[in-house]
Amino acid sequence: MLLTIDVGNTHTVLGLFDGEEIVEHWRISTDARRTADELAVLLQGLMGMHPLLGMELGDGIEGIAICATVPSVLHELREVTRRYYGDVPAVLVEPGVKTGVPILMDNPKEVGADRIINAVAAVELYGGPAIVVDFGTATTFDAVSPRGEYAGGVIAPGIEISVEALGVRGAQLRKIELARPRSVIGKNTVEAMQSGIIYGFAGQVDGVVTRMKKELAADPDDVTVIATGGLAPMVLGESSVIDEHEPWLTLIGLRLVYERNASRA
Repeated sequence: MLLTIDVGNTHTVLGLFDGEEIVEHWRISTDARRTADELAVLLQGLMGMHPLLGMELGDGIEGIAICATVPSVLHELREVTRRYYGDVPAVLVEPGVKTGVPILMDNPKEVGADRIINAVAAVELYGGPAIVVDFGTATTFDAVSPRGEYAGGVIAPGIEISVEALGVRGAQLRKIELARPRSVIGKNTVEAMQSGIIYGFAGQVDGVVTRMKKELAADPDDVTVIATGGLAPMVLGESSVIDEHEPWLTLIGLRLVYERNASRA
């Protein structure tokens, strides 16, 4: 079994692969204050319930692949792999790790590991040109060239950030449930806010992706648009440009990177 761990700013997603098939997944909050020991206990609690794994930490785990956008959490996970999975090959995505995707950026080190991993999976699953729209803490748009290169991207405030900002800065507004309203024209404040978030972000996605397509390929219809991230289902039904929904895109990318680096782990 391969354990994949994608540490985002808000949530951490874990996936368990049996070969190429993801057989289990978990989503937990990302807490930069958790120590390596606390993370080990959390992992044991989650994986100890799975029928394909043993009760002891590490039983049944043959490899680990990790990417993180939170440096402090990456540091603690590095310690987890050393102390609790010492005999298990581990690949932590950082500079020097082979991904197979050239990065065409002014400073490649600026690009988040998760965005490169998404590009790896997009190339493997769909080829290029492609655009990955990741609905996380931020909404990111990542461009993959026809030759499978990471060509650059766009970063916008995420859905949850926008909801929180409205609740904090609006004197008569409050935090709301992220749900689709009855109609675009809201009949109360909550529905009006829900409409602004859902349809506003769908419009943002359509507008940004349409412009990116024109720069990425001679024929924009050749570009495959893939949506991923925990909040993607909120926008999928309202966006006209998304071709594919792959909720485990980052975990699949981690599996691919692990396979390309396992002999060096």
